[in-house]
Amino acid sequence: MADTAHPKAHVTLDMKGTACPGPLLGAKRVLDEMHAGEVMLLVSDCPATRDDLLSWPKYADVQIVKTEELAQGGTGYYIRKGKARRVSPNAVLDMRGAACPGPIVEAKKLLNGMRKGEVLQLVSDCPGIWADVLSWVKATGLELADSRESAPGEYQFQIRKP
Repeated sequence: MADTAHPKAHVTLDMKGTACPGPLLGAKRVLDEMHAGEVMLLVSDCPATRDDLLSWPKYADVQIVKTEELAQGGTGYYIRKGKARRVSPNAVLDMRGAACPGPIVEAKKLLNGMRKGEVLQLVSDCPGIWADVLSWVKATGLELADSRESAPGEYQFQIRKP
């Protein structure tokens, strides 16, 4: 699966200085010309863009893969055209409210009791969870089947036991 923690943008649309809903409308025009599975990086400094985009997948065939503050200013939103394949988890671990490394510690305990090929969905709102999950998966050989920002500051990871 594509690296959702460090997605590669096929197209970049810089909408800094544009008031909302301009960034969303611009993104829609560009995505209409893209192929399913391709990723666009939308750059915006409008504070309302985040809420607009995070509600967008409910109404359109898009996936907000990741958001990040950019060094050159604004926020980068990685948007994939076409929804990513969904992985059905065998277990869900909701760790919202728990500080890092708590979510990783509890996920490890749960995965230890799971069978090969089974998938754990980890939900966390810890600000450091992206880096923690990436390091943990890389160090242990687990598979990160999917990851996404499901709400502002809330992340879901689909972790498969090899």
